[in-house]
Amino acid sequence: MLFVVLAMGLGSAAGQVDVKDSEQMSGEISQAERIIEDAGLKEPVGESVLIQGVDSSTSATDKEFRAGVEAVLTAVESTGEVADVTSPYDTKTISKDGRSALVQFNMRGDPETSGERVETVLKAVEGVQEEHEGTLRIAEIGGASMNKTFDEAFGDDFKQAEISAVPVALGILLIAFGALVAALLPVVLALTAIMATMGLMAVVSHVMPMSDTANSVMLLVGLAVGVDYCLFYLRREREEREAGRDAETALRIAAATSGRAVVVSGVTVCVAMAGMLFTGLAEFKAMGLASLMVVAVAMVGSVTVLPALLSLLGDRVERGRVPFLNRLKQSKKQRAGSGGGSGESRFWRAVLGRVLRGPKTALAVAAGALVAIALPAVGMQTQNFTLDQEFGDSLPIVQTYERINAAFPGGAEPAEVVVRADDINAAPVRRALADFRAQAVSSGASEGPVEIVTHDEQNVAIIEVPLVGGSDQDRAEKSLGLLRDTVRPATLGTVDGVEAPVSGQVAGSKDFNDQLVGAVAPVFAFVVIFAFVLMLLCFRSLTIAVTSIVLNLLSVGAAYGILTAVFQYGWGASLVGAEGVGAIISWLPLFLFVILFGLSMDYHVFVVSRIREARMRGLTTREAITHGVVTTAGVVTSAAVIMVAVFAIFGTLSMQSMKQMGVGLAAAVLIDATIIRGVLLPAVMALLDERNWYFPSWLRWLPDLTHDESVVAPARTPSEAESRGGDGAPTVDAYGKTGDQPDPVRI
Repeated sequence: MLFVVLAMGLGSAAGQVDVKDSEQMSGEISQAERIIEDAGLKEPVGESVLIQGVDSSTSATDKEFRAGVEAVLTAVESTGEVADVTSPYDTKTISKDGRSALVQFNMRGDPETSGERVETVLKAVEGVQEEHEGTLRIAEIGGASMNKTFDEAFGDDFKQAEISAVPVALGILLIAFGALVAALLPVVLALTAIMATMGLMAVVSHVMPMSDTANSVMLLVGLAVGVDYCLFYLRREREEREAGRDAETALRIAAATSGRAVVVSGVTVCVAMAGMLFTGLAEFKAMGLASLMVVAVAMVGSVTVLPALLSLLGDRVERGRVPFLNRLKQSKKQRAGSGGGSGESRFWRAVLGRVLRGPKTALAVAAGALVAIALPAVGMQTQNFTLDQEFGDSLPIVQTYERINAAFPGGAEPAEVVVRADDINAAPVRRALADFRAQAVSSGASEGPVEIVTHDEQNVAIIEVPLVGGSDQDRAEKSLGLLRDTVRPATLGTVDGVEAPVSGQVAGSKDFNDQLVGAVAPVFAFVVIFAFVLMLLCFRSLTIAVTSIVLNLLSVGAAYGILTAVFQYGWGASLVGAEGVGAIISWLPLFLFVILFGLSMDYHVFVVSRIREARMRGLTTREAITHGVVTTAGVVTSAAVIMVAVFAIFGTLSMQSMKQMGVGLAAAVLIDATIIRGVLLPAVMALLDERNWYFPSWLRWLPDLTHDESVVAPARTPSEAESRGGDGAPTVDAYGKTGDQPDPVRI
């Protein structure tokens, strides 16, 4: 608790440093932002008001249309929040068909807070719309209004998710444990881990800037792993108590088995999260570091604070028992009889019996099904979402966005060329700027108008170029390519000392995707290699290390396939409200790989640790598989249900990117906890039999991290203990040697 309080206090005192626009990514976008920052310019946020006739015969030259334009000009100027208001009749911002016009202006004040101040202007424009209802369509869109819409939707979505996630997790834990105190412990520890990490993030942000997205991802991951780790530990302690152990022995066994599995799993997840640091993208680096920290804090809390609390609480951990749930659990135990055993699942015992009777068939069916599910991912298309893709038709501003793109192609998302020269007013530079404006249109990259704003003191000029293609990303990227590869070299590129990076939404999307593609190989290699090495050291088995990686990759591939099928091809898209998206948000595949690879290791390490523990106790491999899978099925199911429920909440949100993240995570965890851990893993291990423990002699030089793994003797009655001469029980150590052991636990 002292650590949590200190972390929060230090974080509050330090304050969080957020990622700057110039740090978001490398390339031309970053170069353009640095020029603007170095020049001390704060680009005003532009807004536009679209005026259209409801009737197709209405023209911008009509009297009522002109009256509408004048009313808009007067209304926005009267707010006192705008500057540089221009009439479409002066700037010629009238569509080719003469039916649409744009009133343009800039927001006053700090661009960062423009979204908070645009409400007054929006209300003024709405007032004009009401006066001309039925004849004119008048609506506002721009940087400030879009940011306001996005922030509200993002904030509302995450508020809904955060409010729903904790009660859902608590409800499932209450069903799993049947006691309020036991159910509260994982939630409280997860929340304290999140609170401590928030403080640590603020301190670390002075070295590596953080972001709101990193905060949200940290909360999601922290809740998932925090609850999981505590659940693993609690269930093992309860299982040992039910088997007749005293409180202290049960805690020691839980520490030496589930506690060790939590540490191995936590380190593996931290390594996976660290993979995001290799992307070179500030947002991903922030998410990776934040996730890594919350996993580390949750892991340490689970193996220190949790046993301390359990020791202090003793039997009081059973306080707040739910009568109905406990009667149900008792009746299940009675029905299970001697065949069930403490903590065992009858359902998974039945499934496992079929799998072990025909492991080849089970492997073929399960692996075939997952490969079939993963196949759609071969044609996966990724892109940054436009406003209409992100929100569909759920928001009025989306309709305005589509109408502006139809009337003024590229006008809603123009390219921005930031030009810096030694003397921006020198004749060669002025001539190059004029040539660029002319060739941008003549080359077919833009239909105009191309606007140039010069900042003489800073020797900087900013050119806005509406791209042909508009919201059609592929066409807009071709126009961007013309600007960068043809128009710029032939004009601005001919003048020495001139920098002219091309930025904007389309450029940002393209550069972001290009950088992500370049980061895929190193991130994948880092995560897979380090996870393999960790599994090799912690289980001292080459076979287990290889199968761990293969099964996790299969799980991730299946998640990719489901995402592609639902959101790109539209199979069942109506069930999750995702019609017409047609692509996967560009950052999601890499993000999902890292998160899922880490989270999948939770279950894998927990189950395989239990199998190895049983094998070390002298059981055959098949007996150990049965024991390990059946006794962990309850806790894995409970943990998976919590994760799926929390992630599914994100699948109900309005933003398509959040919806895709939620569906992808929920589907992967569900597949991982059922098909992978319940069918594929036991089938593969059954077929490999003793080869599961293969460790070649040429690897014996590697550090042995298995020596601290407990070999837990099964609980025995006093008469059984006496017949063995005390508490002794035959055990098998890590090298297959048999010996007597005087204590129930060897650490």
